[in-house]
Amino acid sequence: MWTGDDPLLIEYHDKEWGVPLFDDDKQFEFLSMEVMQCGLSWLTVLRKREIMRKSFDDFSPKTVSQYTDEDVARIMNTEGMIRSERKIRSIINNAKHFIEIQEEHGSFSDFLWSYVGFKPVEYPGHADGTVLVSRNELSDQISHDLKKRGFSYLGSITIYSHLQAAGLINDHYAYCFRYEQLKDVNTH
Repeated sequence: MWTGDDPLLIEYHDKEWGVPLFDDDKQFEFLSMEVMQCGLSWLTVLRKREIMRKSFDDFSPKTVSQYTDEDVARIMNTEGMIRSERKIRSIINNAKHFIEIQEEHGSFSDFLWSYVGFKPVEYPGHADGTVLVSRNELSDQISHDLKKRGFSYLGSITIYSHLQAAGLINDHYAYCFRYEQLKDVNTH
């Protein structure tokens, strides 16, 4: 299992990863964490999650979308923060486009879940570990669509990770206790 024996990764896997997510603020938090993860380990991001929550006003897209250069400087100077101005500016940019999708579709979650017919997807071979992928046609399509809308730092691999984390793709192994719990979740 990808968690190894790290308690923080185990807790994240057991309580959050792969659970169908419909709360827009949580969707934005997860997307923003994926942006911050680019080039880093997921464990690093999880360890800095509380710092990021404080720095980004609990990942409220409406609040973050209004950030100015002063907010960028504040975040960059926050002790323990991942100091990447490009990633911080990307999160602010993404918040603006996230709100546009909310306005157009009623919620970002509805927009995202519509790609999978409002039901988690399981691809043949994933549950038994015979097929391991880091991107697919679905993540390619969503990444392309988000980039056309102005989002940044959300390539196909990053989107695939988000789809796993937000429960749109069930990539738990069949032997994992979460697999059966999430297998036939009706989301709509």
